[in-house]
Amino acid sequence: MEIGEVQMQFAERIWEKEPIASGELVKLCADEFGWKKSTTYTVLKKLCEKGLFQNIDGVVTSLISKEEFYTRKSEQFVEETFGGSLPAFLAAFTSRQKLSSKEIAEIRRIIDSAKD
Repeated sequence: MEIGEVQMQFAERIWEKEPIASGELVKLCADEFGWKKSTTYTVLKKLCEKGLFQNIDGVVTSLISKEEFYTRKSEQFVEETFGGSLPAFLAAFTSRQKLSSKEIAEIRRIIDSAKD
């Protein structure tokens, strides 16, 4: 799921404020981004078409949570960059940056909770 930086900032505002009336979203975007009403609705429409949000009766809500969005983006990155191999990703990540004891313990906890 690819979205640009501006769309990401817009999505963050929706996740922070949802449910949000579309009119309130227009005012928010005018204040924060200097957007016109049409710009706000154009960006919103694109994100609705991508399945992130919905605008029903003038109320904007998410179809997927912020956490789910970032989970999907992370999975997509590992899949596209490392052929879906989490060990390859970790090897690349740690080749230039050492992990702290706390980080290692957290990774072990995550692995242990993911075991069958």
